[in-house]
Amino acid sequence: MNNPFTGIDKNKEDIWDMVVKRDIEAFVNQDWKMVEDDFHEEGFMGIDGGKSQSIDQWKLSFPNLESYKISWLQQAKEFHETSWGEDVTEALHRVTILQDIEIIGDAALLHKKFVGDIKKADGSYVETNWQTLYRCRKINGQWKMVGFTGYLPFFSVNSKANLQAAKQMPANASQHVTAGPYSPVLEVNPSKLVVISGQAAIDKQGNVIGDTIEEQTVYMMDNCSIQLASAGCTLNDVFKVNVFIKDLADWPRFNAVYKNYFKDPKPVRTAVQTGLLMNLVVEIEMWAAKK
Repeated sequence: MNNPFTGIDKNKEDIWDMVVKRDIEAFVNQDWKMVEDDFHEEGFMGIDGGKSQSIDQWKLSFPNLESYKISWLQQAKEFHETSWGEDVTEALHRVTILQDIEIIGDAALLHKKFVGDIKKADGSYVETNWQTLYRCRKINGQWKMVGFTGYLPFFSVNSKANLQAAKQMPANASQHVTAGPYSPVLEVNPSKLVVISGQAAIDKQGNVIGDTIEEQTVYMMDNCSIQLASAGCTLNDVFKVNVFIKDLADWPRFNAVYKNYFKDPKPVRTAVQTGLLMNLVVEIEMWAAKK
């Protein structure tokens, strides 16, 4: 996955490479040495929120860097021993969002979010839904992590265990053999509808992120995930998508990225070629069924 800050902000570019790209690569390879220089050992402390909204449940699980290293290696081992049904590096990039990086002098606060599912070899899915606040400092010219408050819930939804599916494809539904990554028809049984306005590859400061259709699609989908999460939904709850693309010649490249964000039944979808603001090449709106 391309770094969204490349050519925009060198400090944020370096931080993103450290906390996303390098961390994922090291985790998949169970190789702590790849990231050990990214931490500042003196005074390091990690708080485990246990995915609880109550701060009284948060614990000082990592009083020093060594305790975090042990936990990190154990998690990496368990992840490696799981039989996955998709490329895990691509999957981890897909469910990881790091857009908000606040830098004041030599200090930085990072808002890293995890949202979405990773497919297992048996066809089931592992859901991610948490966020972490990383504290970083620039020490001798290099950004290093000095602590975090992590495993905080990203959003709160009702337990799905005993709820009827909010969307499902009718048993007799069919579509032509050239159909793309979408469902022909869905039955929706929501208690609430959640609708998000058109999203694009635009950051909070109004800057367009990315030049290619692939870069803009990734940032755009992350923005969709964030907006849906604010209403207690994920991309898995989306049942209708409208895509506005500047040039239909980019359609195959858009689809190659888009298809990785949804599991079956995929949302129904409409797409049109149209003019877009600024230098945007794609925009998308979504309708979701909230349980």
